[in-house]
Amino acid sequence: MKKIVLTGGGTGGHVIPHLGLLRFLKDYEIYYIGTCGIEKSIIEKIPSIKFIEIEAVKLDRTKKLKNLLLPFKLIKSISYCKKILKQIKPDVIFSKGGFVSVPVVIAGKKCKVPVISHESDLSMGLANKIIYRYCNCMCTSFEQTAKGLKKAVFTGPPIRQELFEGNRQIGYDKTKLNPKLETILFMGGSTGALKLNKIIYESLPLLTQKYNVIHIVGKNKGDKNITFKNYCQLEYIDNIQDIFAISDYVVSRAGSNAIFEITALKKPILLIPLPKGASRGDQVENAKLFESLGYAKVCSQEGLTKESLIENIDTLIKDKQVLISSLNKANFANGCQNIFEQIRKWTLK
Repeated sequence: MKKIVLTGGGTGGHVIPHLGLLRFLKDYEIYYIGTCGIEKSIIEKIPSIKFIEIEAVKLDRTKKLKNLLLPFKLIKSISYCKKILKQIKPDVIFSKGGFVSVPVVIAGKKCKVPVISHESDLSMGLANKIIYRYCNCMCTSFEQTAKGLKKAVFTGPPIRQELFEGNRQIGYDKTKLNPKLETILFMGGSTGALKLNKIIYESLPLLTQKYNVIHIVGKNKGDKNITFKNYCQLEYIDNIQDIFAISDYVVSRAGSNAIFEITALKKPILLIPLPKGASRGDQVENAKLFESLGYAKVCSQEGLTKESLIENIDTLIKDKQVLISSLNKANFANGCQNIFEQIRKWTLK
């Protein structure tokens, strides 16, 4: 049996796309190398995957002195990953990016293991810029990202098939909401969004008069004292397909993975990208592109208030049919099959 090592972490966007590939990897012995972060909590629930924990290093954009130790920590992490790979002897490595995957990929190159990676965003992040030097192939969600890069291949995004199999009854049983009302789903990303959560809380008295509100707040970032009729607060949910099944509208951060999944489900979406000061600006780029294609509405977090949030939601709801019409005309390619073809190609070499 062939062996594959999966890696990636830090946020759900670097972990969850792996799940879409699992149905293609039934003939592989699967290992996952990651940290004790979100990847461990997600992957350890899957019996078919053997999780191996490592320490990884991340660039801290706010504490420059702290970054002086990065090279030494990275060398140590690479050395440990080499030992793991020599024990496993994988046929191929698939990386979903993020700082977690950097030492694994570099170790893979040193151990002469083929490495396939995937970039979700329109522009390549720092981790994948490093990984590109060591990988054999970089798959991309956006066609524009692959242009001009010799080792890049446009595959499309890996979207989980189970997203299209949500059960409405389970969704209502989980949330205890009113099936007669339309439902707005707020998503702050896998790590939550404290500033956004605060504004959503302030908006609830008005929103819950007319709509159900499902609010995914992020692990340990909620406020259990916030209770309203027609409101359900969740830290994180594994079977999100059942929540999507009962959601009529989505308000979300603009991570590429989340956008592709929501638009593939034909859900009208309001994107509130993570501001450039809190990120490298990738979410702003993603949001602008999807807005230009007519697939989403966008508003900025800078200056966002409960009044402006509600105003933007009103516009989203008013333009519901226009958005759905554009989404129905869109040709969303699920990249799972294409990515697996690259994995298989390099496994056979």
